[in-house]
Amino acid sequence: MDFEAKITSREISELLWDMEKTVGTAESCTGGRIAEAIIAVPGASKYFKGGIISYTNEIKESLLGVSHELLEEKTAVCEEVAIAMVKGACQTLNTDFAISATGIAGPSGGTKDIPVGTIWLACGNADKVVTLKVEEDHGRDINLAIATNKAMQLFLDYLKAETE
Repeated sequence: MDFEAKITSREISELLWDMEKTVGTAESCTGGRIAEAIIAVPGASKYFKGGIISYTNEIKESLLGVSHELLEEKTAVCEEVAIAMVKGACQTLNTDFAISATGIAGPSGGTKDIPVGTIWLACGNADKVVTLKVEEDHGRDINLAIATNKAMQLFLDYLKAETE
């Protein structure tokens, strides 16, 4: 993990610790990297409950409650699915907040409408979710690193807004 990511993780840790709130993750393309970034800080067990790696639509539906119709109509790579994953993770993991990621990291799998490098990130709770779309293709490893860092920054900004 790079230095910037460690600083972001530490800031998230301090905010969650002070708020006495919990977080979980619902990750598809990032495969647990966001959870790994969160637990890089000692003491994470106080606020990190766990994560669901929902790499397939079947798991998005069964564990996160993402609607089959939504997945059929919009595909798994859309803002609505990222939001549903956050809400589902909060419910399934019984957390105050959740962070989600769903997309196409590459090198293949993209389409004209959803090219490789398209990743939807979301974070929040049952009442308020914010999203961010990543649309750059720099190769699989870099795409995943960018998505993880942007998800962590999105969540940090969300928490800061919640505490103001």
